[in-house]
Amino acid sequence: MARRVGIVLLCVLSLVACVGLALWQWQRFENGGTWQNLGYVLQWPLFGLFPGFMFWRMRKLRSEQARAETRPAPVPATANAAAVERAESHAPPPTTTVTPSVRHHAVDDDPELAAYNSYLARLNALDQQETR
Repeated sequence: MARRVGIVLLCVLSLVACVGLALWQWQRFENGGTWQNLGYVLQWPLFGLFPGFMFWRMRKLRSEQARAETRPAPVPATANAAAVERAESHAPPPTTTVTPSVRHHAVDDDPELAAYNSYLARLNALDQQETR
């Protein structure tokens, strides 16, 4: 319980500090500041709310996980019926094979591509000579 109170106090302190920073940015904007200061006026409160959101989200996920662990997972009726039907038919499940299609590009068909690849090969050869 003390840990939870500490986290809540930290979230409230974060919100108060960030609202204070937003007010400071607002004053800078009013005293000849830039539009960036006005952007920070809108962002600082969101930064202050983020720890509270994370605390709420973590509690929600923990409670969902605890509920999922306490109740057994239901077996869908359609999956159960399909398993019984397959067991009765003694036939193996259908298999499908996927054959990927591969496009082959001929380098000789495109003279610009062949010239570019030759240029890259020369650059690579020069680079290999310099590193030795």
